[in-house]
Amino acid sequence: MIGTVFRTDDLPAEGRFECWREKLVRIRSADVASPLTADFRAELRHMELGPVTVMHNSFTPARIWRTDRMARRGDTETYHVTLLTGGALALTTEDRGTAALVPHDLHILDSRQVFEVRPDDRDRLPVAGVGVDFPRALLPLPPQRVRQIWGRGLSAREGMGALLADFLVGLGRQADHLGPADAPRLGATVLDLVSGWLAAALDAEDALSPETRHQTLVEGVRVFVRQNLHDPELTPSVIAAAHHVSLSHLHRVFTRYSGGETLAAWIRARRLERAHRDLADPALRATPVHAVAARWGYPRASDFTRAFRAAYGLSPREHRQRSLGDAPRS
Repeated sequence: MIGTVFRTDDLPAEGRFECWREKLVRIRSADVASPLTADFRAELRHMELGPVTVMHNSFTPARIWRTDRMARRGDTETYHVTLLTGGALALTTEDRGTAALVPHDLHILDSRQVFEVRPDDRDRLPVAGVGVDFPRALLPLPPQRVRQIWGRGLSAREGMGALLADFLVGLGRQADHLGPADAPRLGATVLDLVSGWLAAALDAEDALSPETRHQTLVEGVRVFVRQNLHDPELTPSVIAAAHHVSLSHLHRVFTRYSGGETLAAWIRARRLERAHRDLADPALRATPVHAVAARWGYPRASDFTRAFRAAYGLSPREHRQRSLGDAPRS
């Protein structure tokens, strides 16, 4: 597992809110209050990924604020990026006024910034989100440009915002299967995706280094592939066209950032992994092997069996039988 997890359910009810408040004050140099402290619940996963910190947080609705004095005393020279995944908030900053935030909104603040976040008074559902903190000096964009979008809610439903959001949410889901050795690479990827998102929002892609642009392209391709594994027509040519790059450029960049593995091989491996998982799933024991194959982009059962055997050393039916203890199914 990577990072640490704090849950108020592990504490006596009377101390839950104050314990969570202390953690938030320490992490964000801000204060917090809630009218629901008697039944307060929160969960915080805190991951240190090199110089980048990622926090998955869910909590009973609460007001969070930072005063000018807090900002001067606790300026850590960092940017805070937040993806809201649940609940509704109103974010107020001195220079931008109040912005309404809903799930799938992203926004960025600075550790010098005075702000207040209030939950929707009509909504008593938990607030949930993912926060990313990183040193200002690591963002390859001029601070005066970034200041243009401080405190604004920007959609994460499409484009670079969606790519960043998908990666952050997926990071939380996979955290239990990741280890400390993965942290530096993941932190670099998060920083590249944040940089790409901000550059796109500011129309400043030219300010990014080729390294950042290439890494962002590769992560975008990986997300696109995972979303379209079911399509048997998913090929490197289709992917290159979808990302507006030449096929030769895509091959060159992807192979470089995938340890020498080609894009076609990476697609094949992801398809086989999904099929391998489904064939071992008791809930899918009645699904024919050929249907599992088709679900993951193999319309020809013979092609699937040949690729599966080459990857795992046994046929799909043999794998299912060993995993579930069933008689082989066709």
